Amino acid sequence: MKCTLMNKYTGVLVAEYDSATSVFTKIYEVKDINYAPYILKSLYIEKDINDASFRTNLSEWFKGRGIPSWRDKLDLLLHRLNITAPYELLDKAFGLSLSDQYWLKPEGSNISYDDINFFDNDFDYAEFMEASLSDNSKVITKVSSLKTPNNTTDGMLKKAWIIDNGTRYLLKGGYKNETLQPFNEVLASEICKRLGFDHVEYTIDTYKDMVVSKCPCFVTKNTEFVTCHQVINDMKRHDSIKDYEEYIKKLEDNGIENAREKVENMYILDFLIMNEDRHLNNFGIIRNVNTLEWFDVAPIFDNGQSLNMEYFDDEEVHISGNGRFFYEVKPFDEIIKVVRDLKRIDISKLDGLVEWFDELLHKYQHLTGYSDTRINKLCILLNRQINKLKRLIEE
Repeated sequence: MKCTLMNKYTGVLVAEYDSATSVFTKIYEVKDINYAPYILKSLYIEKDINDASFRTNLSEWFKGRGIPSWRDKLDLLLHRLNITAPYELLDKAFGLSLSDQYWLKPEGSNISYDDINFFDNDFDYAEFMEASLSDNSKVITKVSSLKTPNNTTDGMLKKAWIIDNGTRYLLKGGYKNETLQPFNEVLASEICKRLGFDHVEYTIDTYKDMVVSKCPCFVTKNTEFVTCHQVINDMKRHDSIKDYEEYIKKLEDNGIENAREKVENMYILDFLIMNEDRHLNNFGIIRNVNTLEWFDVAPIFDNGQSLNMEYFDDEEVHISGNGRFFYEVKPFDEIIKVVRDLKRIDISKLDGLVEWFDELLHKYQHLTGYSDTRINKLCILLNRQINKLKRLIEE
């Protein structure tokens, strides 16, 4: 299929796309590389538009927009949708997403972005939500429509975009048989709200007796989310501390105000909830797709892999105690040292948080099956981290 890779209304390049393999086999013309995905612009070689490495990176970027091979219960999802691989979904809805404005416009087509984008136009989601989140194992033999942003959702957790009173929300379940992730997302939201950190607001919802988190889309039809991984791709790799400092400088040089403090807020949150999964693709910046201006640091989101207890009993809680800082796995007590001024945090705003979390976990105890002991240990762990941060502030 000959098509144009579009960024909203702007053509980026004209290429041949093979739906059977989800690979771009040829690039005919580069129209405006400035509007390309940020990671591709740094890899572009003007003198050779069909450079093999650039085409490979273009294909990898496009595949990366889809459902990954490590999605929880992926085989079951594919079975229910009656397809054999996630990449079959990539171009079903022109490659559209709710994270950015890129799409594929077939050659000769008069279709416009305004006609098809998922920010303005409704989409079907009931069948995908059933296939992704339900415990029912039936196959959906006649899928009415695969024109949905659910085709382009990354991450390992079962999830589904829905529309509720005109707002686009993402529902996200737990991992395998674990159900703590949705509660961690809501806990993170509550902490951010109390401390004044910019964040995506998560709430608890249920789907067929399954606890899920629910959050609104934080991208608009005029913006895109550019991951830290993309931002630092064209930087020479050193160690994590040096790369962190270069990342902050790059944000500041591109006009983002208070960039350091906003990124520090994320690591403060990670310390409090012991988030083990702050990888380079779940934080970054928001870019205006019309002007290409770097608008702001992305709000804090994706905090589910937290408060992980390897085991617990009446006397002990055993945890791994390690987080992620750029390329390294490090103890949270080390990561928190990147914050230059902890005294700006009013820790008293977290008074009563542990009791709030205890009440939340007990409210849904009939669905999760959590024992009173487990809930108590989770609250003890949270309280321990709050007290550790308080001591660091007072030093």
